[in-house]
Amino acid sequence: MKFSITSTLAALALAGGIAGGAVAQEYPYRDITNAVVWGAGGGTDTINRMIMAEMEKHLPVSINVINQTGGVAGSNGLVFAANQPDDGYTLVGLSESNVTAAVQGGWDKKFDYWYPFIVGGSPDLISVPAESPYDSLTDLIEAAKAEPGSVPAAAGGAGSIHHLNLLALEQGSGATFKFVPYSGSAPGQEAAIAGEVALVVTSLAEQAALIEGGQLKPLAMLTADSVEIAGQTVPSAFDSYAGLSEVLPLKQAIGFAVHGSAPDNVKATLAEAFEKAMASETVADWAKANKYDVGGQYGEAAQALFANLESTFAYTLKDLGAAKVMPEDLGIEKP
Repeated sequence: MKFSITSTLAALALAGGIAGGAVAQEYPYRDITNAVVWGAGGGTDTINRMIMAEMEKHLPVSINVINQTGGVAGSNGLVFAANQPDDGYTLVGLSESNVTAAVQGGWDKKFDYWYPFIVGGSPDLISVPAESPYDSLTDLIEAAKAEPGSVPAAAGGAGSIHHLNLLALEQGSGATFKFVPYSGSAPGQEAAIAGEVALVVTSLAEQAALIEGGQLKPLAMLTADSVEIAGQTVPSAFDSYAGLSEVLPLKQAIGFAVHGSAPDNVKATLAEAFEKAMASETVADWAKANKYDVGGQYGEAAQALFANLESTFAYTLKDLGAAKVMPEDLGIEKP
């Protein structure tokens, strides 16, 4: 009888320990890692460090941000995160530019592999050198129409969101520019300031200091809304060319993601912390100071947004002859 009671008590104690362990290990019970696919100090890195710090306030653990760079369109970071368990302890910091990784041969998955969270992005605009003879978008478009392909334009690299916005501007206005590819936004903006190109398309966040410093003259936002900067109003390009509303805006989508196969409780916990962080004054003040539009989409809403970007980017690269893997072979539908 003594043996039976002892065994029973031991069994109860063991059961209690297991139950207590289950409660103690409710997600998250240890620190989370966020692997940002782009370099330290860039827009994606900066946004991820900011939002992770805010989300930590609503979680019982820390979120450690690291940089896992390299590969094709950030593929090294994507592959690194994909190879980790889908338990929610490894996030990936990413942007809209990563949707081309598959068609460029960086990896073999569509972007719907991820369950994304979008913090936001900065809208694109078209600007010219400060001493440019063009004082309005209409002036610039008419010059490009008069001599198609003669007006050189910088808009990042081929297939970038800035390049796609330039192509959309051409489609919506009927103009044809001479696209000059650069390795990134900064070199393209420097080329415009130096007079190597007649115009540059990059984001407001990237151009803001140059506009405020009088080095670039903004002509139009490639979104439906105007913007106030440096004591002037930058009008929407839609005001002059209504047809642009059919092809624009194509906007940045910067944030992070967890495996799409992660447990529902993991997604729900991250979503709750994300919503609280996005509602904070810290995020609002940061976005205003850095010329970013706040997003806040996650899950299916964010997946739908990324799917549209993936489709548009993939088939644009195919048309440019820059796709190593055909988008239809990946199951990416044509826009």
